Amino acid sequence: MKMIVAIIRHERLQEVQDVLDECGVSGVTVTEVKGCGAQRGYTEKYRGAAVHISLRPRLKIEAVMRAEIVNTVVDKMAVAARTGEVGDGKIFVMGVEDAVRIRTGEHGPETVQHAERAMWGH
Repeated sequence: MKMIVAIIRHERLQEVQDVLDECGVSGVTVTEVKGCGAQRGYTEKYRGAAVHISLRPRLKIEAVMRAEIVNTVVDKMAVAARTGEVGDGKIFVMGVEDAVRIRTGEHGPETVQHAERAMWGH
């Protein structure tokens, strides 16, 4: 199993969720984060003084899936999250040793893939 951690723009969330659902990923965690990278930030006036804002708001998406589908998910997710501008984000892929469904005690890859589309957010 693998975990994908992606940093994306807020406005691309629904497209990314749709890709994960379409690929059979059974769950996703979304966290509001702030960070900096190539976009660097911007300067703003606050009470008459110039203030440099270096941390930009983004969403962190975390999803665990079967290793066999990771390359497909990453490719489709990158297309779904892309705007073509600096600051589109990054996707990281990490190994996951095990997953346990708390309700049943079930272990393994069966816990992270659904049989049919969940249609999140629709």
